[in-house]
Amino acid sequence: MKPELFTKDTTAIVYGYQTNAIQRMLDFDYACGRKAPSVAAIVDPGRDGVHKVFFGKGEILLPIYRTLEAAAAKHPKADVVINFASFRSSFASSMEALNHPNIRTVAVIAEGIPERRARVLAATAKKLDKMVIGPATVGGIKAGCFKIGNTAGTYENIVDCKLFRPGSVGFVSKSGGLSSECYNIIARNADGLYEGIAIGGDAYPGSTLLEHILRYEAIPAVKMIVALGEIGGTEELRIVEALKAGKIKKPLVIWVTGTCSTMFPAGVQFGHAGAKAGSALETAQAKNAALKEAGAIVPDSFDDYGVLIKKTYEGLVKKGAIKPAPEVTAPVLPMDFAQAMKEGKIRKATTFISTISNEKKEELEYCNIPISKVLESGMGIGGVIGLLWFKRELPDYGRKFLETALMLTADHGPAVSGAHNAIVAARAGKDIISCLASGILTIGPRFGGAIDGAAQSFKGAFDKGLTPAQFVKEMKAKGKNIPGIGHKVKSITNPDMRVTQLKAFCKKNFKNTELLSYALEVEQITSSKKGNLILNVDGCIGICFVDMLASTGSFTKEEIANIVEMGCLNALFVVGRSIGIFGHVFDQKRLKQPLYRTPYDEIAYMTDL
Repeated sequence: MKPELFTKDTTAIVYGYQTNAIQRMLDFDYACGRKAPSVAAIVDPGRDGVHKVFFGKGEILLPIYRTLEAAAAKHPKADVVINFASFRSSFASSMEALNHPNIRTVAVIAEGIPERRARVLAATAKKLDKMVIGPATVGGIKAGCFKIGNTAGTYENIVDCKLFRPGSVGFVSKSGGLSSECYNIIARNADGLYEGIAIGGDAYPGSTLLEHILRYEAIPAVKMIVALGEIGGTEELRIVEALKAGKIKKPLVIWVTGTCSTMFPAGVQFGHAGAKAGSALETAQAKNAALKEAGAIVPDSFDDYGVLIKKTYEGLVKKGAIKPAPEVTAPVLPMDFAQAMKEGKIRKATTFISTISNEKKEELEYCNIPISKVLESGMGIGGVIGLLWFKRELPDYGRKFLETALMLTADHGPAVSGAHNAIVAARAGKDIISCLASGILTIGPRFGGAIDGAAQSFKGAFDKGLTPAQFVKEMKAKGKNIPGIGHKVKSITNPDMRVTQLKAFCKKNFKNTELLSYALEVEQITSSKKGNLILNVDGCIGICFVDMLASTGSFTKEEIANIVEMGCLNALFVVGRSIGIFGHVFDQKRLKQPLYRTPYDEIAYMTDL
C-alpha cells in the first residue's frame, strides 16, 4: 500500500459513541487549521440520528448510523475506521471494515482480542494491502493532519509537543502510553514529529514496528526515524535483519524497554501481553545489543534517548538533510463553557429563578425542606401545595381545607364541558395527555372560573367596606351576576351538602370566617329573591380560601390579594378537576367506546340565518 496513511483531507468513521475521543479529534483539526472535520460519521448499533460537537469556535452535527455499511455508503471518501468496539465485537466489526472497498486503514482500540483472531486481522490486512493499527492501541497521529481518537492526549499536550504542524521525525512504538512521552521528547530535541504510530502491546499486532519503519523510509518528508521496542517477541530482530540488508538507510534511533527484567524471575510479564521474554533473544538487552551492532543508534539507557535524538537531528541539520520546520503558534482553543464553569473561570447570569424547590442538593427540597421530611411529617398534598404555591407550611386545617377542595372539585359528572371534551377526545383514540388538555382548556369564566371570581369579587367588596346590600346593588347596576351565587338544581330549601359540610369545617377550624359570614349575608339577600340564588360550592371554596389564608396569620393582606389575583384558586380547580377528567378518560377507554358523533337531532340546522 502507499506509505502515506493520512493526509489533511483524511476523514474517518468512528465505530462507537466515544464523545470525548471525537471531540479531541476535532479540536486537533482546529489546531491544524483543517477546513473540514476529520470525523465523517459515527456508527452506534444502538441508535441513529446526529451528535452535536464543537468544530473550532462553532458547532456542527455529525451523523450517527446503526451500521458501518450505512455510514460507509453515505460517506464514500472516509477511508479510515477507528474501532472503539469492545473486545467481544471488535473482531467482527474490524473484519467488516477491512473488507469494505472504501476503507484503507483500521485502528482497533480494544484490548483482549484472542490471538488467533488478531492473526486473522493481520493476515487479512496484508492480503488486501490495507493497514491495521492495533489491537490494544491508542492509535496514531500525523502532525498537522490527522489523529486517531485520544492519541497524544489533551489539546495542551498537542501544543506542547508541536503536533499541530509537521516535523521531520517518523516514530513508531509498541507502547501507547510511552508514545505520548516520546512525542514530547522528540519536540524538545528535534523539529517535531511527522507521524507517530502506537502498534499496540499485544503479541500479534495488526502491523509491526518494521512495517511502519519501512513506510517512513519511503516517505521523503521523514528525515529520521525514532522507535521504541519492548521486551518479548522477536519483532526488533526483524529490524536488525532489515538494517543489515540495507533496507533502512535513514538514521534510526531505537530503544527496547524492559532492561530491568533481569532483576525479576523468568516469565514475568511487563504490562502488555507481548512484553514477556521467553528466551534470551527476547530480552531487551539482547535486542538492544543486536540493533546497535546492525547500525541503529541505541542509547545506553532511556535517559539518553532524547540526547541521541538531538545529536542525530543536529547532525542532519548540519549536513543540510533537514531544514527545520518553522515555529508557528497554535490557535488558542476556546474553553468549553462547562469546563470553564467547573474551574471557576467564568460566571454566567442565570435565565430562571426558582424560590420553591431545589433538585441540585443532595436531596430534593421543597421550600428548603428535604423531601424525606415532607413525607415523614405527613404534610400530604395540601402541605405540598402550601410549600410550592405559597411558600408556607400551612397549619393542619389549611392543608385539610385544600385537600377537601380538591375532593369537592374532582368531578361533576360527564355533562360539564371539561369532562365532555375529554370523553370525546378519548373516544377519538387520543392519548391521556391530549384528552386532559382538551378538557382543562374549557376552564374559564363560564366553567370553573367562579372560584377565582367569587374570591376576587367578595374580597373586593368586603375590603372596600360595602355592605352586603350595597354589593348586590352594585353588581346589579353593572349588569353582572355575582360569581359563586346560584345553582341549577340546589336551592335554599334543598341545600348542597358539599357547601353545608365545607361551611361547618371552616367555622369549626378557622380562626375567623369573616368573608364567609359576609357571603352568607349576601346569600340571604339573593335567595330571598329567588330560591336557587344560593352560595354554591365554587363560591364557597373561593371565599373560604381567603379566610383560610387570613386565619394562618402568616400572610399579609397584600400577599393574600396577590395570591388570589395570580389565579391560585383556578389552579386548585384545575388540579382537582384533572382527577375526575382522568377518571372519565379511563372509563371510556376501559369500555372501548367508539368515536363520538353528535346526533343530527341535537343540531338545529338554520342555514337561512
